[in-house]
Amino acid sequence: MRAARALLGIDQRKLAELSGVSLPTIQRMEASDGTVRGVVDTLTKVVEALNRAGVELIGDNAASASGGRGVRFREPRQRS
Repeated sequence: MRAARALLGIDQRKLAELSGVSLPTIQRMEASDGTVRGVVDTLTKVVEALNRAGVELIGDNAASASGGRGVRFREPRQRS
């Protein structure tokens, strides 16, 4: 989640607003070691907000140019 926020240049408060999830929930989720834990509905809201903002979360077995988990922009960003 932190990496996705960094790509977008947003803070935890903005992610909370975009996802409709409380700031303390975002903070708790980001404080998790390893796998982010939370209620499925809450996790879905956050993932959907990141997708709408243009970031793709990459799962363990998902196609990725470099393999492995991570985040990337769903489409190449225009450089200004």
